[in-house]
Amino acid sequence: MSRPLRQFNAEIITLAHGSGGKATRDLIENVFVSSFDNKYLNQLEDQARFDLTDIGKHGKRLALTTDSYVIDPLFVPGGDIGKLAVTGTVNDLAVGGAKPLYLTCSMIIEEGLTMDALRRVVLSMKAAAAEAGVAIVTGDTKVVQRGAADKLFINTAGVGVIPQDVDIRADKARPGDVIIVNGFIGDHGAAIVDARGDMALENTIKSDCQALNGLIERMLDVCPDIHCMRDATRGGVATVLNEFAEASSVAIMLDETAIPVRQEVRGMCEILGLDPLYLANEGKLLAVVPASHADKLIAQMKQHPAGRDSVIIGRVDQSPAGRVILETGFGGSRIIDMLVGEQLPRIC
Repeated sequence: MSRPLRQFNAEIITLAHGSGGKATRDLIENVFVSSFDNKYLNQLEDQARFDLTDIGKHGKRLALTTDSYVIDPLFVPGGDIGKLAVTGTVNDLAVGGAKPLYLTCSMIIEEGLTMDALRRVVLSMKAAAAEAGVAIVTGDTKVVQRGAADKLFINTAGVGVIPQDVDIRADKARPGDVIIVNGFIGDHGAAIVDARGDMALENTIKSDCQALNGLIERMLDVCPDIHCMRDATRGGVATVLNEFAEASSVAIMLDETAIPVRQEVRGMCEILGLDPLYLANEGKLLAVVPASHADKLIAQMKQHPAGRDSVIIGRVDQSPAGRVILETGFGGSRIIDMLVGEQLPRIC
């Protein structure tokens, strides 16, 4: 910081904090800059500036992504909107094979949000960024009147660099490949339901919110030829696999007995008539890989905290092209279509 911080004692967000004047400056410096604290952000320019040689040493192709977060409630067991904003953006870069480097952060804050809640979100973002090894380098703040938003909305963008020999795309699945997931599915969607207090469950379900770039780096070390990979967020596992099947013109066959679902999540789904295959995740990836690399890949994934429960859940076949088929534990099969409509509102 080029000058000392002024005293900042505000307890709630007011419209003055979005005016662009002294109150805005105090909010930005005392809450955001002092927390994220890096050489790019601390310049307080309208843009972050980088030396291209620093970026180029990681590869020759840039990856760029953006996302918005409108979760309700803001805080859930295992995560919050701030952690979600960082890890979600990091994961969107990482599943394309990119090394995440820099994030932006724009916040739309409703008048009346407490400063304690905002600081809690910002400190959560700081911790998540540090764990993922990325820097939050620029951003924007807007304040809207009461009733014009729901406490806090966050938009992020992320920049990463893709190594030279990595080419992961949704249209590269081939017959004979296998599908890997890095752990239990549906935790995040179930945690949102639990946090809203509608179920009064005996066991608290925690969100799986976590950054996956460290795990993916290990995966690429073992198998640079990963064919497809995505994180299964809104729409869940079923939607991602349908995207792979359609883009690659292949059939994806799932083994119901192999899909890991926690008992608490399964029980909640049975009560509400939900399917865990469509529940949102915020720390789960699906990878389509050559069968010859699968065992070594899973062994490596299990050595990372985000991949300890990794397992093969299916395979890729030639036909019926563009379809995802679930082979049930009773010996039958059924089509798993893309999510239609809305299972749960405001899950990310």
